[in-house]
Amino acid sequence: MAQEHKEMSFLEHLEVLRWLLIRSTIAILIGAVLTFSFKKILFDDILLAPSKVDFVTYEYLCKLGEKMNSPGLCIKELPFEIVSNSMQGQFTTHIWISIVAGIILVFPYILYEVWRFISPALYNKEKKHAAAFIIISSLLFFIGVLFGFYIISPLSVQFLVTYQVSPIIKNLIPLSSYFSVLKSSVLASGIMFELPIIIYFLSKLGLVTPQFLRTYRKHAIVIVLILAAIITPPDMISQVIVTIPVLLLYEVSIWISAVIYKKQNKDLITK
Repeated sequence: MAQEHKEMSFLEHLEVLRWLLIRSTIAILIGAVLTFSFKKILFDDILLAPSKVDFVTYEYLCKLGEKMNSPGLCIKELPFEIVSNSMQGQFTTHIWISIVAGIILVFPYILYEVWRFISPALYNKEKKHAAAFIIISSLLFFIGVLFGFYIISPLSVQFLVTYQVSPIIKNLIPLSSYFSVLKSSVLASGIMFELPIIIYFLSKLGLVTPQFLRTYRKHAIVIVLILAAIITPPDMISQVIVTIPVLLLYEVSIWISAVIYKKQNKDLITK
């Protein structure tokens, strides 16, 4: 049974939530200050790397394209320049990118705060899994971030800057536009890789069943393929590279939901 604890009123729950948000915000600001201090590493060595032809992903994609007879994966140039079109553009970008980097950096602590908030509603045996929850969730998030940065971002940049409606038009990409693509790709991918954790809690609450996930598997595949087609170049190999990890996550989520569903039914029979 769940551990006995004092029942809190709605306002007390709001107070706990308020302090969760305050502590998480302070942690994010600390992370933002740290990343703000390493401007050269953050921008020159990391974030601007996908704008260069010698980025590691482009090199491996080119080798893969040669082996798979898919020349579209191999690029010789990225015909665009990143420009700042406002006086405060670079400073504002530095601040916002540092905040996003701060969120990524302290994500495990944010998970810890979320766990503290929901733990009173859990059973004692479930509370013992706090460390596993934080480690696995953080690991999935960071893998998703890396996948977004090294796979989705360069594929998106490659496609968008090489696409032309006319050779007369030159690509002068605003600073905010370039980082918007990177930020969206990285954060969306990080959240997407949390799918097994999300399914775990939805299954615990009885909102999702393995049968539901299996029934809508074909719909999920179609959605993933459409998204892959949108964010990648019009090349089958690129779409497969993006699609496979997502579908694997979906299958893992079905397995997790099935385990929880079986265990809950077993507990009901035992009772």
